[in-house]
Amino acid sequence: MSLPVSVLDLVAMHPGEPAGAAIARSVDLAHHVEQWGYRRFWLAEHHSIEGLACSATAVLIGHIAAATKTMRIGSGGIMLPNHAPLVVAEQFGTLEALYPGRIDLGLGRAPGGDFHTMRALRRDLGQSGDDFTALLEELRTYLSPGISGQAVKAIPGQGSRVPITLLGSSDFSARLAASLGLPFAFAAHFAPEMLLHSSHLYRSLFHPSDVLERPWLMIGVQIIASDTDAEARRLFTTSQRRFLRLIRNQPVELLPPVDSLDVIDHPWNALEKAAVESRLSAAIIGSENTVKAGLEKLVAETGADEVIAVTDTWDHEARLDSYRRLAKIAAGIETGMLAGTDPIRG
Repeated sequence: MSLPVSVLDLVAMHPGEPAGAAIARSVDLAHHVEQWGYRRFWLAEHHSIEGLACSATAVLIGHIAAATKTMRIGSGGIMLPNHAPLVVAEQFGTLEALYPGRIDLGLGRAPGGDFHTMRALRRDLGQSGDDFTALLEELRTYLSPGISGQAVKAIPGQGSRVPITLLGSSDFSARLAASLGLPFAFAAHFAPEMLLHSSHLYRSLFHPSDVLERPWLMIGVQIIASDTDAEARRLFTTSQRRFLRLIRNQPVELLPPVDSLDVIDHPWNALEKAAVESRLSAAIIGSENTVKAGLEKLVAETGADEVIAVTDTWDHEARLDSYRRLAKIAAGIETGMLAGTDPIRG
C-alpha cells in the first residue's frame, strides 16, 4: 500500500482580503486534492488570530464537504475544552447525517487562543486541560448508541459513531489515544520536539479496541515540493514569516516569499531565528527527490501510517503544484500495510 496523504488547512488570508476569498481558495484546493487521491481534508480551529479564517470549524467542514464528493472532511482539530461536548456531538452528528461516512472528528486539548479569547469563549479560566479525559468520555457517550436511562442525548449525533482521532504535540494525547485504542495525530508542523518520543509511546502502549485493531499514527508536517530545493526553500519563507509574526504577536496573513528573512524590513534576530527554525524543524522542503527522501525518513523513524501535509504559500498555484507533486511522491512510497478501507472509520 502506498503512503496515504491528507491535508490540514488553516484557511490563511492575504493582507487586506476578505475571509471569503481565503475560503474560496480552500474549496478550490479541496477540489484538486480530491482528484489527486488525498484521503482527508482537515480544518484547524484557531480563534482571534488575524490572518486565519478557520474559527468556525464545523461550518467550514460542512462547506468543504458540500463541495466535494468522496474525500473525508474533518477537524484537525476541534479544541474540546472550548466547547460543551453535547454541542460538538450535535454539530458533528449533523454533519455525519448530511455527509454519511465522510466526517472525521479530530480533537485537541489546547485552547486555540490566548487568555482574553478563552474568556470570550466562556471557558472556565481555571481549566488546565486536566479535564480533557472526562470531556472526551462525555462526548463519546453522545456519539455512541444511547443507553437505558441516559438523560441527555445528542440529536442528531447519538449512535452516529463519528470517528474520533486524538491530536497532540506531547505524550499526553499519545498515551490517552493508545489506552483507548484510538487513532493519534501528532502536530509536528509546529511542535516537533516530542515527535519521536510520542510516536514510540503511542505504538508501544496501544490497546486494540472496537475502533482500531492496530495503531494508526498520523503525522502533521510542513511540506513544500517544487522544481528545485532552492525554489522550495524560497517558497517556505512565507511559512517562516508567519511564525516570526506569530512570535511577535502580529497578524499572520500570508506574505510573499523572500530570499531570506535576513533581508525583510524588520529582519529576525538570533533568538527569533532559533525559535522559528525550532518550530519548523520537522518541515520537509525541496525538490521531489528531496521530499521523497524526507518522507521515507519520517516513516522509518516514526512508523507513520499517514502524513497530513500543511502547505502554505503566497501563490495559490504554487500550493496546488506542491500538493500535486506530493501525491505523486507518496504514491511511490510503500508502507507495507494492506490496502483497504480507511481504518479510522472503524
